[in-house]
Amino acid sequence: MTPAPYAVTPSGLSLALRVIPKAKRNRIEDVVNEADGSPALKVAVTAAPEAGKANAAVIALLAKEWRLAKSAIRVTRGGANRRKTLAIEGDGSALKKQLDGWFAERKELSP
Repeated sequence: MTPAPYAVTPSGLSLALRVIPKAKRNRIEDVVNEADGSPALKVAVTAAPEAGKANAAVIALLAKEWRLAKSAIRVTRGGANRRKTLAIEGDGSALKKQLDGWFAERKELSP
């Protein structure tokens, strides 16, 4: 079992991502292992990686899927890189519980 790509922080959650810009469609894929062995959530967006458009698309996609305010999500590391870290502001334990449930539901739906 792959570890979760997120961790509780004092201000909410920290989420590791691998972003694929200029994809055919916006989608949240699966948890992948990075070269260093750390887990990351793979997310594809149609936006180009210019002027923050891909970052904004990632935030909008995750906020919609997880029913969070876009203003609660921000890029904290890797703004111009495919490997990013996002901060999700809020109650860390409640956010973790929400994402744990979301990931568990996705596992049940996959063939």
